[in-house]
Amino acid sequence: MTAAVASGPDDGTYRRQIIMAAAELTARSGWSAVTMGRLATAVGVSRQTVYNEVGSKPALAGAMVLNELGRFLAVVERAFDANPRDLRQAIHDAVKGVLELAQDNRLLHAIASATHGTDTELLPLLTTHAESLLTTAKSLVADRVVRFAPPLDAHELSVTIDAVVRLVLSHVMQPSDTPARTAEDVAWLAARVARAA
Repeated sequence: MTAAVASGPDDGTYRRQIIMAAAELTARSGWSAVTMGRLATAVGVSRQTVYNEVGSKPALAGAMVLNELGRFLAVVERAFDANPRDLRQAIHDAVKGVLELAQDNRLLHAIASATHGTDTELLPLLTTHAESLLTTAKSLVADRVVRFAPPLDAHELSVTIDAVVRLVLSHVMQPSDTPARTAEDVAWLAARVARAA
Protein backbone atom coordinates (compact mmCIF):
# COMPACT_ATOMS: atom_id res chain seq x y z
CA MET A 1 0.00 0.00 0.00
CA THR A 2 1.39 3.39 -0.91
CA ALA A 3 0.70 6.48 1.11
CA ALA A 4 0.61 8.93 -1.79
CA VAL A 5 -2.80 9.44 -3.34
CA ALA A 6 -3.11 11.41 -6.54
CA SER A 7 -6.87 11.83 -6.63
CA GLY A 8 -8.88 14.09 -4.34
CA PRO A 9 -10.49 12.88 -1.15
CA ASP A 10 -13.87 11.14 -1.20
CA ASP A 11 -15.45 13.15 1.63
CA GLY A 12 -14.16 16.62 0.81
CA THR A 13 -11.21 16.49 3.22
CA TYR A 14 -7.74 15.03 3.24
CA ARG A 15 -7.91 13.73 6.80
CA ARG A 16 -8.13 10.00 5.96
CA GLN A 17 -5.32 10.22 3.40
CA ILE A 18 -3.09 12.00 5.91
CA ILE A 19 -3.79 9.41 8.61
CA MET A 20 -3.07 6.57 6.19
CA ALA A 21 0.15 8.25 5.07
CA ALA A 22 1.20 8.67 8.71
CA ALA A 23 0.50 4.98 9.42
CA GLU A 24 2.51 3.88 6.39
CA LEU A 25 5.44 6.13 7.27
CA THR A 26 5.38 5.00 10.91
CA ALA A 27 5.31 1.33 9.91
CA ARG A 28 8.21 1.85 7.50
CA SER A 29 10.45 4.33 9.34
CA GLY A 30 9.10 4.90 12.85
CA TRP A 31 7.03 7.66 14.43
CA SER A 32 10.00 10.02 14.68
CA ALA A 33 10.14 10.06 10.86
CA VAL A 34 6.59 11.43 10.66
CA THR A 35 6.57 15.17 10.08
CA MET A 36 3.83 17.43 8.80
CA GLY A 37 6.06 18.30 5.84
CA ARG A 38 6.56 14.66 4.85
CA LEU A 39 2.84 14.01 5.18
CA ALA A 40 2.06 17.05 3.05
CA THR A 41 4.39 15.76 0.34
CA ALA A 42 2.97 12.23 0.52
CA VAL A 43 -0.62 13.41 0.17
CA GLY A 44 0.10 16.29 -2.20
CA VAL A 45 -1.18 19.14 -0.04
CA SER A 46 0.32 22.03 1.90
CA ARG A 47 1.65 21.68 5.45
CA GLN A 48 -1.11 24.03 6.58
CA THR A 49 -3.71 21.63 5.17
CA VAL A 50 -2.17 18.82 7.18
CA TYR A 51 -2.38 20.92 10.34
CA ASN A 52 -5.95 21.95 9.52
CA GLU A 53 -7.03 18.34 9.03
CA VAL A 54 -5.30 16.60 11.95
CA GLY A 55 -4.11 19.32 14.30
CA SER A 56 -1.00 18.60 16.34
CA LYS A 57 1.24 15.57 16.07
CA PRO A 58 -0.16 14.06 19.31
CA ALA A 59 -3.67 14.47 17.88
CA LEU A 60 -2.50 12.74 14.71
CA ALA A 61 -1.11 9.88 16.79
CA GLY A 62 -4.47 9.37 18.49
CA ALA A 63 -6.33 9.52 15.19
CA MET A 64 -3.93 7.03 13.62
CA VAL A 65 -4.35 4.53 16.46
CA LEU A 66 -8.15 4.87 16.41
CA ASN A 67 -8.15 4.42 12.64
CA GLU A 68 -6.16 1.21 13.04
CA LEU A 69 -8.55 0.11 15.79
CA GLY A 70 -11.33 0.34 13.22
CA ARG A 71 -9.70 -2.48 11.24
CA PHE A 72 -9.63 -4.69 14.33
CA LEU A 73 -13.21 -3.88 15.28
CA ALA A 74 -14.34 -4.78 11.75
CA VAL A 75 -12.95 -8.27 12.43
CA VAL A 76 -14.97 -8.43 15.66
CA GLU A 77 -18.14 -7.39 13.87
CA ARG A 78 -17.68 -10.03 11.17
CA ALA A 79 -17.16 -12.73 13.81
CA PHE A 80 -20.38 -11.80 15.59
CA ASP A 81 -22.29 -11.54 12.31
CA ALA A 82 -21.14 -15.04 11.38
CA ASN A 83 -22.30 -16.51 14.72
CA PRO A 84 -25.65 -14.88 15.55
CA ARG A 85 -26.76 -17.72 17.86
CA ASP A 86 -23.51 -18.88 19.46
CA LEU A 87 -21.91 -16.33 21.77
CA ARG A 88 -18.96 -18.52 22.71
CA GLN A 89 -18.11 -19.16 19.05
CA ALA A 90 -18.53 -15.46 18.23
CA ILE A 91 -16.09 -14.54 21.00
CA HIS A 92 -13.67 -17.26 19.92
CA ASP A 93 -13.70 -16.16 16.28
CA ALA A 94 -13.45 -12.47 17.19
CA VAL A 95 -10.43 -13.02 19.46
CA LYS A 96 -8.73 -15.32 16.96
CA GLY A 97 -9.29 -12.86 14.12
CA VAL A 98 -7.99 -9.92 16.13
CA LEU A 99 -4.86 -11.79 17.21
CA GLU A 100 -4.18 -13.04 13.68
CA LEU A 101 -4.49 -9.50 12.34
CA ALA A 102 -2.15 -8.27 15.07
CA GLN A 103 0.51 -10.85 14.12
CA ASP A 104 1.12 -9.27 10.71
CA ASN A 105 0.29 -5.65 11.52
CA ARG A 106 3.35 -3.56 10.66
CA LEU A 107 2.07 -0.43 12.37
CA LEU A 108 1.34 -2.28 15.59
CA HIS A 109 4.80 -3.84 15.53
CA ALA A 110 6.38 -0.43 14.95
CA ILE A 111 4.53 0.97 17.96
CA ALA A 112 5.15 -1.99 20.27
CA SER A 113 8.84 -2.30 19.41
CA ALA A 114 9.69 1.39 19.86
CA THR A 115 12.18 1.66 22.70
CA HIS A 116 13.84 5.04 22.44
CA GLY A 117 13.41 8.70 21.63
CA THR A 118 10.18 10.13 20.30
CA ASP A 119 9.03 6.76 18.95
CA THR A 120 7.86 5.91 22.47
CA GLU A 121 5.16 8.60 22.20
CA LEU A 122 2.80 6.12 20.56
CA LEU A 123 3.12 3.23 23.01
CA PRO A 124 1.04 4.82 25.81
CA LEU A 125 -1.89 5.06 23.38
CA LEU A 126 -2.05 1.26 23.51
CA THR A 127 -1.14 0.86 27.17
CA THR A 128 -1.29 3.45 29.95
CA HIS A 129 -3.35 6.03 28.00
CA ALA A 130 -5.62 3.64 26.11
CA GLU A 131 -8.91 5.04 27.47
CA SER A 132 -10.29 6.10 24.09
CA LEU A 133 -9.28 2.81 22.48
CA LEU A 134 -10.79 0.77 25.33
CA THR A 135 -14.00 2.78 25.40
CA THR A 136 -14.54 2.34 21.66
CA ALA A 137 -13.79 -1.39 21.74
CA LYS A 138 -15.92 -2.07 24.83
CA SER A 139 -18.86 -0.16 23.37
CA LEU A 140 -18.86 -2.23 20.18
CA VAL A 141 -18.45 -5.53 22.04
CA ALA A 142 -21.19 -4.62 24.51
CA ASP A 143 -23.56 -3.78 21.68
CA ARG A 144 -22.96 -7.19 20.10
CA VAL A 145 -22.95 -9.27 23.30
CA VAL A 146 -26.16 -7.81 24.72
CA ARG A 147 -28.06 -9.20 21.71
CA PHE A 148 -27.43 -12.69 23.08
CA ALA A 149 -29.19 -11.76 26.34
CA PRO A 150 -26.47 -13.28 28.57
CA PRO A 151 -27.53 -14.08 32.16
CA LEU A 152 -25.66 -11.08 33.59
CA ASP A 153 -26.94 -7.84 35.01
CA ALA A 154 -25.68 -4.56 33.54
CA HIS A 155 -22.79 -4.23 35.99
CA GLU A 156 -21.68 -7.86 35.61
CA LEU A 157 -21.81 -7.56 31.84
CA SER A 158 -19.76 -4.35 31.92
CA VAL A 159 -17.12 -5.92 34.19
CA THR A 160 -16.91 -9.04 32.01
CA ILE A 161 -16.55 -7.10 28.77
CA ASP A 162 -13.95 -4.81 30.31
CA ALA A 163 -11.92 -7.81 31.47
CA VAL A 164 -12.15 -9.60 28.11
CA VAL A 165 -11.22 -6.52 26.07
CA ARG A 166 -8.24 -5.76 28.33
CA LEU A 167 -7.15 -9.40 28.20
CA VAL A 168 -7.25 -9.45 24.40
CA LEU A 169 -5.35 -6.15 24.21
CA SER A 170 -2.64 -7.59 26.44
CA HIS A 171 -2.30 -10.57 24.08
CA VAL A 172 -2.19 -8.21 21.11
CA MET A 173 0.73 -6.40 22.72
CA GLN A 174 2.47 -9.49 24.12
CA PRO A 175 1.20 -12.83 22.76
CA SER A 176 1.80 -15.87 24.93
CA ASP A 177 0.34 -18.55 22.65
CA THR A 178 -1.11 -19.00 19.17
CA PRO A 179 -4.18 -16.95 18.23
CA ALA A 180 -6.29 -20.13 18.07
CA ARG A 181 -5.32 -21.37 21.54
CA THR A 182 -5.65 -17.93 23.10
CA ALA A 183 -9.06 -17.51 21.49
CA GLU A 184 -10.17 -20.86 22.92
CA ASP A 185 -9.01 -19.83 26.40
CA VAL A 186 -10.73 -16.44 26.28
CA ALA A 187 -13.96 -17.94 24.95
CA TRP A 188 -13.87 -20.60 27.68
CA LEU A 189 -13.36 -17.95 30.34
CA ALA A 190 -16.25 -15.81 29.06
CA ALA A 191 -18.52 -18.88 28.89
CA ARG A 192 -17.64 -19.86 32.45
CA VAL A 193 -18.50 -16.41 33.72
CA ALA A 194 -21.87 -16.55 31.97
CA ARG A 195 -22.61 -20.03 33.33
CA ALA A 196 -21.61 -19.02 36.85
CA ALA A 197 -24.07 -16.17 36.69
